[in-house]
Amino acid sequence: MTRYDVFNGDADGICALIQLRLAEPASTELITGVKRDIGLLERIRASAGDEILVLDVSMDTNGPALRRLLEEGARVRYFDHHFPGEIPDHAGLEAVIDTAPETCTSLLVDAALDGRFRPWAIVAAFGDNLASSARAAAEGLGLSDAQLERLEMLGICINYNGYGSTLEDLHIHPAALYRQLVAYASPLDLIGDADSPLTLLEAGYLEDMNRAAAADLLLETPAAAALVLPDEAWARRVSGVYGNDLANAHPERAHAVLTSGADGSWRISVRAPLARRSGADVLCRRWPTGGGRSAAAGINALPADDLDAFLADFSTHWA
Repeated sequence: MTRYDVFNGDADGICALIQLRLAEPASTELITGVKRDIGLLERIRASAGDEILVLDVSMDTNGPALRRLLEEGARVRYFDHHFPGEIPDHAGLEAVIDTAPETCTSLLVDAALDGRFRPWAIVAAFGDNLASSARAAAEGLGLSDAQLERLEMLGICINYNGYGSTLEDLHIHPAALYRQLVAYASPLDLIGDADSPLTLLEAGYLEDMNRAAAADLLLETPAAAALVLPDEAWARRVSGVYGNDLANAHPERAHAVLTSGADGSWRISVRAPLARRSGADVLCRRWPTGGGRSAAAGINALPADDLDAFLADFSTHWA
């Protein structure tokens, strides 16, 4: 019998797995990748009795592979907050799915574990730009404002590390980052450790965000703004967290951050207005390779010829 841990390479996927493996230690094969590499179940060929834990990847995208694995006799435990499509009715599947815009996968895991490792769920919520949810989860833990600020930076930095077109764009492979972080029972222990990965990631994040401040505007209206970054590794790394930063600065406005690809296509990160937190997934699913959740979504490869039509769609979607 083989155990697999399948998880998104962002803060939410990594922190969800940290919580579960601190609670339920096990020797497993890790299946992950860059944040937008979500067709992860295709990599697994299961045998009867194999156990597969899936965290923070779209069931809709992985539907055919999930059904195949269940038919092969695997048992699958699935936590996620993205649009799931049709959830299979199968005895081998345990699914905890909640698409509410104020939650994330790590908060769902936190509830399942009765808050045993809640600081890690708080880190994930901050990383998913759910600051209100993170602070609500922190109530009663006696954390100082300074501690919350460091947990927020940690969440942002873990999330930042997951963005990129390829693993070579990232500072740390998500599986390696998970292995480093799971050694800390609490993220508060990590914050004071100069040898922790936070030191590297925070330096990279601050440098890339300074570069992103010079992004060119493609469009700007009271309801929406779109900006373009160059086809460089730093820009691919920062696209998502820069979108979060813009959303926080202009909560009534939707944002799209575009990075050009070598093949001429566009990689797009979309953030719904924070004041509404809905509609980003609906917009992106209208376009090839698009998907995500209601507050934050994206398009992996928009054909160059579709750019003007996308911008027109984007500019009116929340108007």
